[in-house]
Amino acid sequence: MPEWIERTMAKEIRKRITQYPILAVTGPRQSGKTTLLKTLFPDYGYVSLENPDNRSFAKEDPNGFLKQYASKTILDEVQRVPELFSYLQTLVDSSGQMGQYILSGSQNFHLLKHITQSLAGRVALFRLLPLDTQELEQAKKLPANYLDACIRGGYPAIYHRDLDPTDFYANYIRTYIEKDVTELVNIHDINSFRTFLGLCAGRAGQLLNLTSLANDCNISQPTAKAWLSVLESSYLVFLLYPYHENFNKRLVKTPKLYFYDVGLLTHLLQIREPGELAINRLKGNIFENFVIANFQKFNENRYRHLSYYFWQDHNGLEIDLLLKTADTVDVYEVKSTQTLSGALFKNLQHFIELVKPQAVRPYLVYGGDQALVRSNVQVIPWKMPDQ
Repeated sequence: MPEWIERTMAKEIRKRITQYPILAVTGPRQSGKTTLLKTLFPDYGYVSLENPDNRSFAKEDPNGFLKQYASKTILDEVQRVPELFSYLQTLVDSSGQMGQYILSGSQNFHLLKHITQSLAGRVALFRLLPLDTQELEQAKKLPANYLDACIRGGYPAIYHRDLDPTDFYANYIRTYIEKDVTELVNIHDINSFRTFLGLCAGRAGQLLNLTSLANDCNISQPTAKAWLSVLESSYLVFLLYPYHENFNKRLVKTPKLYFYDVGLLTHLLQIREPGELAINRLKGNIFENFVIANFQKFNENRYRHLSYYFWQDHNGLEIDLLLKTADTVDVYEVKSTQTLSGALFKNLQHFIELVKPQAVRPYLVYGGDQALVRSNVQVIPWKMPDQ
C-alpha cells in the first residue's frame, strides 16, 4: 500500500463535515481526491459514477439509487449524472443531516454548474490541487532544489509510487487530458489540441494573447477561447488577472496564463532533466509559474478565499503577485536566481514609492534556501515555508 501524504486541506474538510449537509471536492484528475476522502471518512460508503453500472442505475432510477445510498456516501465523478442534483437537494433539505453526502468530480464546469443551480447554500466546495511545497516538505519528499521540483511537479502518484515524471505526464496527457477534453468540447483533430497545449506551455507566465495563440495553432480565436476554457475547467491552467486600482492610469489589463502543475508544464516544454531546465531560456517563467501556482495551492488548501493579482504598467514596472488586504498591499517579486543583489528589489522599491502613502508589505521569492530580510524586504526561499 503506497504511503499517503497528509493533505493540508484535510483539516478544513473535517471542520465542515458537521456544518454542511453536502461537501464537494473538485480538482484535476489524479490530484488525490478519492484517496483523501476515503482516508478521512472510512465509515462512508463509496460509489464511482465512472462505473457504467452505477451510472446507469443513478440515471434510470435516481430515487432508487439514493434510497440505496441514503446517507454517509461519497459520490465520485458525480457530474456524470446531473439528474441526481435536484434529488440530492430534496433529500438533504428533508433530512437536515450534516455531512450526508460528499461529492467529488474532476470537471469544474459541469460540477459547479449543477451545484449553483441545485445545491447553493447547502454545500461547502473545495478544490484539491496537486501537492504544494509544504505538503511535500512535511512528507520528506520535497526535492532538494527547485529545478528538480519543477521537473517532478506535484501529482501524488509520482511520489506515492516513485514514478518517472516523463512516463507519468506522457500517460496523463493521453489518458486524462484528452479524455476530458473530448467530453467537454467537440475536437476533431486531437493533434491540433496537443499543439495548442504545447503553445500554452510556451506562454506560461506571459500576458495572454488569444489572437497570437490561435494564429500559431492555425485555429480560430473562438476555438482558442473554447479550448482554453476546457483547460481551465479541467484544472490544468488558470488565469491571473491584473489589479486595476488606479496607482497609475496606464495599466496593463490582460491576464497572464499559468499552469497549476509545473511538472506538466516542463513536460510539455520537452524539459526532462534539471540540467536542461537550468539553461533553458524559459527558466524564469517556469520558476514564476512554480511560485504563483504554490500560492494558489496554499489558498485552496487553507480555505482562505483570497484573490491574487499581478500589477503591470505600460512603462515596464511589474509586480508578479499582489494581494490587497484591509490595511495593506502585499506584493511579491519572483526571481529564479540563488544569488541576491540590489537589482532584484528595484521593482518592489519603485512600487512602494508609487503608492505612497498606502502601506505595502514587500516580499521577494527566490531560488535560494535562506529566509532573511534585505532592504526592508522579506526574502522567502523557493520552498515557501509558512505562507
